[in-house]
Amino acid sequence: MKSTDLRPGMAIKLDGTLYVITQFQHMTPGNLRAFVALKIKNVASGSIVDKRLRAGEEIEQVDLDKRPMEYLYKEPNGYVFMDSENFEQLTIGEDLIGELIPFVKPNTQIAVQLSDGRPVSIELPNVVELKVTECAPAIKGSTVTNQMKDAVCETGLRIRVPPFIEIGEVVRISTVDGSYNSRA
Repeated sequence: MKSTDLRPGMAIKLDGTLYVITQFQHMTPGNLRAFVALKIKNVASGSIVDKRLRAGEEIEQVDLDKRPMEYLYKEPNGYVFMDSENFEQLTIGEDLIGELIPFVKPNTQIAVQLSDGRPVSIELPNVVELKVTECAPAIKGSTVTNQMKDAVCETGLRIRVPPFIEIGEVVRISTVDGSYNSRA
């Protein structure tokens, strides 16, 4: 597979070590050749490494076992997921999920990627729907400009929403950058 075809969540093998891509960016500086900037996580040690690859460089992709799992609840040592096929429960650590958990409500289906029975990464949908639990009241006449106000969703996620959004409304949020998309 070419380096320009890589995406976050994919597993690759570099120098005999298994990595999962956490961030991907294709860059073309003005007077230099194009390259791919990756942030990759070592599956064995959990360390995160920045890596640059030439555009079009061949990379070995590793196929992981992808299973649909349901997020159940948080424990002190991690987050508990249940396999939708055989109903086994699996605890995934904070280091693996980290900043992605505010996008996930309990009882939500998520694709979990496994390598030799160990969770390696999770795949969120591009857009999630969350209920707004806190926000400032709408200001009359503020529809002319593109103003945004702070809001807190049911999972604790803090986002910026347009002034017409009120408490109790369900909004669609992009999991890529955490931005407001639309009302649900």
